[in-house]
Amino acid sequence: MNETEIAELIGKLAQDDKPTLRAAVDALIPLAAEISIVRETLMRGLLEAERGTKRWPIAYVLGHLPQAPEPVIRSLLDALDHRDADIRWAIALLLVRIAKLAPERVNELIDLCATGTANQKRMALYCLRDLMLSDPQSLAALLRALVDVDSTVRVAAAIALKSRSDLDRAGRNFLLQTYMNDNEIKVRNAAAIALADLGETSTEFLAALQQAVVGGDEQVRKTAMKALELIKKRSASAANESR
Repeated sequence: MNETEIAELIGKLAQDDKPTLRAAVDALIPLAAEISIVRETLMRGLLEAERGTKRWPIAYVLGHLPQAPEPVIRSLLDALDHRDADIRWAIALLLVRIAKLAPERVNELIDLCATGTANQKRMALYCLRDLMLSDPQSLAALLRALVDVDSTVRVAAAIALKSRSDLDRAGRNFLLQTYMNDNEIKVRNAAAIALADLGETSTEFLAALQQAVVGGDEQVRKTAMKALELIKKRSASAANESR
């Protein structure tokens, strides 16, 4: 591939057409890894671009390098606020991959859970979930997000917590209070499923689920029934394993 063709590919990173943009990104990822002038051109373009959505395709390409430069990471974290959900998820998946290779990046995700926009907080929470962590710092970030002012962030926190087998009794009680008291049904439902997945069988939780089953809201009833079924399956599985 000659310089003109490479320049055309890089130019396509500014396109709005998704198929064109995706093809250019896919072609440039291996080229950036192999050819220094491609890396240098992309890096220069990233640094010169105005802050905004057009920087994320360049950062996405450079983010696949073995050691992504700091401006690349910063741009990827910024892009978690992109208006397009598909792009947010693509960036999140890349950040998870990067954090697995460079664990120090986890701290940036933890910070973003508290300081980012609603989109950034949600995506950072899902990144922490997908990293399958068991450290107290990330767990504390998930619990703090349960009281975020944005209900969608609280939902993401509850969803992320259901994979945290290291959640202690105090943490489970905090999640239980979210199920009992949050003013948004979606948050309560997410908390109920998280608790059921964690195997929570406290009297208070089971009583709340039973009450919800005979309650007025259909979605609340369905979620409570699903939670009870999850608990039943977990109990049956545990009983079989103990035999």
